[in-house]
Amino acid sequence: MGAEQRREEILRLATELGPAGVDELADRFGVTASTIRRDLARLSDSGRLARTYGGAIAVPETSWRQRGGEAAEAKRSIALWAAGRIEPGASVLLDAGTTVALVARQLPAGLGLTVTTASIPVIGQLHGRRDVATVCLGGRIRALSDAFVGPLTEAALERLTFDVAFLGADGVTSDGGLCEAEPEQTRLKELMARRSRQVYVLAHAAKLNHRPFHAWARLDRPWTLVTDAGAPDEVVAEFRSGGVEVVVVPSGRP
Repeated sequence: MGAEQRREEILRLATELGPAGVDELADRFGVTASTIRRDLARLSDSGRLARTYGGAIAVPETSWRQRGGEAAEAKRSIALWAAGRIEPGASVLLDAGTTVALVARQLPAGLGLTVTTASIPVIGQLHGRRDVATVCLGGRIRALSDAFVGPLTEAALERLTFDVAFLGADGVTSDGGLCEAEPEQTRLKELMARRSRQVYVLAHAAKLNHRPFHAWARLDRPWTLVTDAGAPDEVVAEFRSGGVEVVVVPSGRP
């Protein structure tokens, strides 16, 4: 297990099981206590864990900017793959989330796209592009996700349809669906999926079977999970056996 994968697992354990002690983590991963302390320091510096005496506890939810540096190579590979699937002239829905925002950055020029989004970072990426017609879903700004949510956002969605939607999530499970911090977010994702002909959920390997919160979106139509090469084979098999199409994108290229 590499250092980045170990830190993601430490974060998962602290989130799901509560306070994590240095000695306990060292025994679990077969590394020294000093290695675990360095891992905790990295996670603490990024705002993902809070240090305690002898260990750490999970921060309930990090901001969009704090999540930006996580799994950077995996997110970039997924975003490049996703951008390459978009047909000329398509009506595209881009959800909130750091990986989805990278899709906006990677959109090829000259396709004549209409892109609808509730994400403030996506709006920033597309502002000034004359080859993209950008439609913004208004509503209440949710500061941690840098996106609009709520009844006004949902009402705008009900008037639109999309050729393809790219959704993000804090966690994706083979039995539960998409995990988010608040029910408003999950309601919005369900509506986005219903209004879209094709639905892709973009989630790097650390998010698979990850349950950081207690609000869930269940997609009632076929969807495709797009993840990276770090996803364990047995986890990918779980999703596929549950009827979810899975695309595993090789690292470093679309």
